[in-house]
Amino acid sequence: MKELFKESAYFGMVLTLVCYEIGLAVKRKVKFPLANPLLVGAVLIIGILVALDIEYKTYQESVRPISFLLTPATVCLAIPLYRQLVLLKKYPLAIVGGVLSGVLTAMVSIYILSLLFGLTHEQYVSILPKSITTAIGMGVSEKIGGVVALTVISISISGISGTILADMWLRLLKIREPIAIGLALGTAAHALGAAKAMEKGEIEGAMSSLSIVVTGILSVIAISFFVPLI
Repeated sequence: MKELFKESAYFGMVLTLVCYEIGLAVKRKVKFPLANPLLVGAVLIIGILVALDIEYKTYQESVRPISFLLTPATVCLAIPLYRQLVLLKKYPLAIVGGVLSGVLTAMVSIYILSLLFGLTHEQYVSILPKSITTAIGMGVSEKIGGVVALTVISISISGISGTILADMWLRLLKIREPIAIGLALGTAAHALGAAKAMEKGEIEGAMSSLSIVVTGILSVIAISFFVPLI
């Protein structure tokens, strides 16, 4: 099986899609926050790679076409944003202020936790872009001297945990405003949060798409100030 994986250029792509479909099926059957399709799919893929003794680099090469589609998929989020452009014009200060508070909260919390756990500079800068969508975060990590693999892991954890915990926190804080929900999901959980926001409604999806863009811009600016701190 290991040799088949190496010889087939599409084995990794097929494995990824099948595991994700299984994750979707589990989500439909099990009404539980941890039944997240991405989380279930990731666990299945890791288990199969370990069981078959397949190196991550081999798998990564075979799924490169999927990784390539991350950027255009992110750009496509502009479509629901364009449909709700009137909301951006109506609430510019609230939207920018909400996203900015989310960006600063993420940066400050990373800085404090890095000090508490004694992280090195390389580890610290690797997780700074955790709230940016993967397509942007990987490039930022390379520029500031981070470990891209660690950045991708932190971004994935941020997105998965954000989508899993979102409904609970929205209920606890009694947040029902579609604009606020969309901004919160997009700022905290980037593209995965946007996907969840789109399940809730078009306004939520549009605002989450907007927050991904604004979060990316503000995070790149903020990171330049936070990088030298450790």
